[in-house]
Amino acid sequence: MEIFKEYFKDVVEFDTELFDAFTEKLIHKTYPKKTTILNVGEIENHIWFIQSGEVRFVVPTSEEEMTFGFAFSHEFFSAYDSFITQTPCAYQLRTISETTVYKISHSDIENLYTQFQNAAKIGRQMAEASFIRKKKREMAFLFQSAEERYLELFTSKPTIIKNMPLKYVASYIGVTPQALSRIRARIVA
Repeated sequence: MEIFKEYFKDVVEFDTELFDAFTEKLIHKTYPKKTTILNVGEIENHIWFIQSGEVRFVVPTSEEEMTFGFAFSHEFFSAYDSFITQTPCAYQLRTISETTVYKISHSDIENLYTQFQNAAKIGRQMAEASFIRKKKREMAFLFQSAEERYLELFTSKPTIIKNMPLKYVASYIGVTPQALSRIRARIVA
């Protein structure tokens, strides 16, 4: 719970009562590798925090899956569009490796917002962080080459990317696995 305490302290003046109410609502769970934790058509009912492991955001198609996002250890994540609108999700959330998470439900978060003024500020910070990640990704596709997108991902998460299946990384940066192999060969050379 120490990691949550640090997060709270970074966002708001620490409030023991809010922190205790928040942590009391958390559900701790471990999912096996390649487990779908949210399916297309389901409504996202949680905000998640990864204690260990990785999750990918997947659009299943008739031909191949498209990976459009990742969440890594010590990050919050959610199918946030479905969460805030409480409408069916158009994609899946799937573990890459065995993944241990903490999750808190939509209703519990809404209750915390009602009970504690600072809870809304924490929620806003999480929403803003989600928006910024999305905006950075959009800008990367507009202004960076596939090689630059790969290098940025590799620089920020080198250990994880080295162990991740090539097809996930290729899909995420918008190229085929063969094109990613050529990019990697150029970088090494």
